[in-house]
Amino acid sequence: MDVRVGMIGYKFMGKAHGHAYHDIPLFFPDVPRPIKQVICGRDETLLEQARRQFGFAHAQTDWKAMVSRDDVDLVDVNAPSNVHKEIVLAAAANGKDIFCEKPLALNLADSRAMLEAVKQAGIRHMVGFNYRFTPAIQLAKKLIDEGRLGKIYHFRAWFLQDFIIDPNFPLVWRLQKDVAGSGSHGDLGAHLIDLAHYLVGSIREVVGMNDTFVKERPLPSEMAGLSAKGNADGPKGPVTVDDATLFLARFENGALGSFEATRFAAGHRCTNSFEINGSKGSVKFDFERLNELSVYFTDDDEDVQGFRRVLATDPAHAYSDRWWPPGHTIGYEQTFIHEMVEMLKALEEKRQPIPNFEDGVVCQQVLEAVDVSIANRSWIQVSDI
Repeated sequence: MDVRVGMIGYKFMGKAHGHAYHDIPLFFPDVPRPIKQVICGRDETLLEQARRQFGFAHAQTDWKAMVSRDDVDLVDVNAPSNVHKEIVLAAAANGKDIFCEKPLALNLADSRAMLEAVKQAGIRHMVGFNYRFTPAIQLAKKLIDEGRLGKIYHFRAWFLQDFIIDPNFPLVWRLQKDVAGSGSHGDLGAHLIDLAHYLVGSIREVVGMNDTFVKERPLPSEMAGLSAKGNADGPKGPVTVDDATLFLARFENGALGSFEATRFAAGHRCTNSFEINGSKGSVKFDFERLNELSVYFTDDDEDVQGFRRVLATDPAHAYSDRWWPPGHTIGYEQTFIHEMVEMLKALEEKRQPIPNFEDGVVCQQVLEAVDVSIANRSWIQVSDI
């Protein structure tokens, strides 16, 4: 079985997705083969460069025409968040299966409309929470599901970056609410919320706070992924998203949670971390050491109690048998390969992949509940949003 892919976007996420489609036939020959059929973007010159670099057969600047092509089975949406809804609705109307990057949309109402559209169309749909597919996180999930950590009491998570800490860093699209939807909250915090849902369960109520430390920035002359150029002495524009958002949460199962997402943590390039404490043990994870999970069990003998370092590269761990000999680590790019493998398997098995738009909507619901909490300066029930 082959799956012909039409991909919209060719920068940071486009490169990650394009790499996944390239490597899947080599490392996962038993799943449907992705065919890099069409790549789509606005700039014709840059698009043609990306087509050649990524190995797509065709390039097209009109995404509306692309989603209606007979030679495209799966539409991959990794363009900025403000166009997700329009593209998804059109792709669903054309009966295409859809992969969409997170956050699903600019707001909860749009996310719900997208979910309803894919349900009505009867198509397969997936949302891009790639961190779920890290072998060490899969191990944490296994320990929790098997009850080896006991009753879960705490989930604390933080996603720390520093790439915009320079006040002269340009006003890229990620800092504009009408394009990105939100700042660190929706970009980084969404991953933490999804991991919380995946590992611990539904969130019942939240209370939060946020701030925008740099109120205006130079207009960009060039943007590419997370990098940009601009004139510090040139015209400036307002930053309309949060630079940092923190919130507390109570889960439906009674566990307590704390979440922190910021782009102003000097020295932290991509510290995506969590710790989970249960009645029988704990786990700790840091994506900057993505092949490792720290594990503690209370029933260890007293004289050897302590956190143990588990290197999740042995065949006993999810996906690891497809890569290198034990101890030979994998990287960030493999998380995208693993999530695309889930998408392709689901198409072959005629089931919904996980995570899908349902997960995208519940994540968006928590994001919005935190925003309402900040505006009201009070606890908010997620079910009320």
